[in-house]
Amino acid sequence: MNIEKFRKEFPVADEIIFFDHARVAPLPERVRKMVTAFVDDATRFGTAHYESWILELERTRKKFAQLINADLDEVAFVKNTSEGISIVANGFDWQPGDNVVIPDIEFPANVYPWWNLKHRGVETRMVKSVGGRVLFDDLVKHVDSRTRILSISSVECNSGFRSDLNRIGAFCKEKGVLFFVDAIQSLGVLPMDVKKDHIDFLSADGHKWMLSVEGLGGFYISKEVVDKIRPVTMGWGNVINAANFMDYDFTLQTDAKKFEEGTPNTMSIHAFGAALELLLEVGIDNIEKRVMGLGDCIIEGLKSRGIKIYSSTRLSERSGNISFVLDKDVSQLYSFMMENKVKLTVRDGLVRFSPHFYNNEEEILKVFDLLDSYLKK
Repeated sequence: MNIEKFRKEFPVADEIIFFDHARVAPLPERVRKMVTAFVDDATRFGTAHYESWILELERTRKKFAQLINADLDEVAFVKNTSEGISIVANGFDWQPGDNVVIPDIEFPANVYPWWNLKHRGVETRMVKSVGGRVLFDDLVKHVDSRTRILSISSVECNSGFRSDLNRIGAFCKEKGVLFFVDAIQSLGVLPMDVKKDHIDFLSADGHKWMLSVEGLGGFYISKEVVDKIRPVTMGWGNVINAANFMDYDFTLQTDAKKFEEGTPNTMSIHAFGAALELLLEVGIDNIEKRVMGLGDCIIEGLKSRGIKIYSSTRLSERSGNISFVLDKDVSQLYSFMMENKVKLTVRDGLVRFSPHFYNNEEEILKVFDLLDSYLKK
């Protein structure tokens, strides 16, 4: 992979060292160009080219399906990860006494939609994590005959722990439990195969590792279970004859599009498509290899300084997120780094580095020099 070639796609690299893709990513140049072109078109011609906009929408749908190895009729656009999770949480035919199993270190997007089911008599079972890791044996202990859904992040946001989705998915399939994956911390940096891993549902906003804008993401629902979820947000787009506005026919679409209830976020979908095009051009396998290599350098730098690493250092459990704990007060670290043109996350007592494939080893060395300076203060 020609890093310098692709690095030119990221003007941010000329301004700051950006190690915060697990939060909100900077936009690549081709995304900026796509959005600018859309705005220019809409400004000069209004909706005269609306048909071409819709063609781009469907091209983007195809790219997202390719990214996760889904069929085209199994993916829909959502405004964020929470919406995708809520589609399933609110649309499933729960019965009092049912339960859903989740880890206790999930981002709130994968907690509150399930907690919200308490009034329907649904229990949310929280699996205790161990040092930022979610152990398979602990997950399965919480599953019983009334477990309907197991929901987990492919990568945990703070610890960066990478779950063994294939093992969990195979277990769920064997037990007749539906499997939901919050994939926002892995899509764009780690391979995803919803078929191989027996995933029933997946949701992810595009603004992190997928390098797109906030407020637009992808949702996957297997055609094998699409009939188990009914839309709870209804509009003109859910039905089969959506374009026949005045011919009322409340027959729902039969695929993932039945969850797209109204006018699409066309401009953001264009941006999403441009970002996905870049990722697919570079190759997710190449991106994973590159980011893991950068992670090796970070882990080596932390170990050589005797810094406690919170993230798992086992290769099979690693992701793009590497978090660590400093003995020194970190309350001023974020502002210190920003003053020195470095963007990272300091949260919940942890410092988190999350570089992407275009970052380089020279940047890592600069960040560690700054960290050394901070620790000496």
